[in-house]
Amino acid sequence: MQGFDPSKMPRHVAVIMDGNGRWAKARGLPRTAGHKAGVERVRELVRNASELGIDYVTLYAFSSENWNRPKQEVSDLMGLLKLFIRRDLDELRRNNVRIRIIGCRDTVQDDISSLLTDAEDKTADNTGATLLIAFNYGSRNEMVRAARKLAAKVASGALAADQITEDLLTEHLDTAGVPDPDLIIRTSGELRLSNFLLWQAAYSELVFLPCFWPDFDRESFHEALAEFARRERRFGAVNAPDLAVGS
Repeated sequence: MQGFDPSKMPRHVAVIMDGNGRWAKARGLPRTAGHKAGVERVRELVRNASELGIDYVTLYAFSSENWNRPKQEVSDLMGLLKLFIRRDLDELRRNNVRIRIIGCRDTVQDDISSLLTDAEDKTADNTGATLLIAFNYGSRNEMVRAARKLAAKVASGALAADQITEDLLTEHLDTAGVPDPDLIIRTSGELRLSNFLLWQAAYSELVFLPCFWPDFDRESFHEALAEFARRERRFGAVNAPDLAVGS
C-alpha cells in the first residue's frame, strides 16, 4: 500500500464472504472444498487488516438463514468453524487480537456456543484489533432482540418510551460499543447486503467485487481499500464547494 493515504484508511471493514460454493462448482469440486479454501482467505484477511492498522474487521461467517442449507453442508461449516478457532486462536491471542461474536446464541448447540465463548474469554484482555464473527446472525433478528430489551425496560418502568433514541437502540445491538463499518465488501458479484448489519450500514461505503471469496487475495483487498479512498463520505451533508455554489 505504498503511497496510500493513512487518513483514508477505514477504521472498520465488514466482509460478506460469498461465492465458496460457486468457486468449488466451477472446479468440479464439492462445496466443502470451497468453504475450506475460504477459511484460508479469512486467515489472510485478518493478517492483512492487522498489518494495515484497521481496528475492526467483521466477518459474515454464518447467517441465521444458513441453517436451511443441506445438513451435511451445515455440519461441514460447523467443523470448519471449530477448526479455525482451535487452530488460530493462539495466533490471534499472540497478535493482541480480540474476538467478539455477534448473533443470536439462544439456538446454538452447546459445543459451538462454548467454543465461541471460550474464544471471547481468552482474548477479552487484548487491546489490538477486534475481529467480530457474525455467527447465527441476521440483522432483522438483531434489531428485534434489541427492541425486545427496550420494550422490557419500558414495561418494567425503568425506561419511558419517549426516551428511546437512535443512540439507545444502537447500545442494545450486538455491536454495541463498536463503530459502524466504514466499508462493507461483498465478493461474488452479488449486489445486496443479505440481512447483514442493516442498521450499522446506514452510511457505509459498499464495494462489490466480482471474484468469489476463495479468490479474494491481498490485491483484491487493496483494490477495495483504494476504491474506498476515492469515495467522498458526506453522511447526508454536502461538502464545502457544493455549499459555495448553492448546490
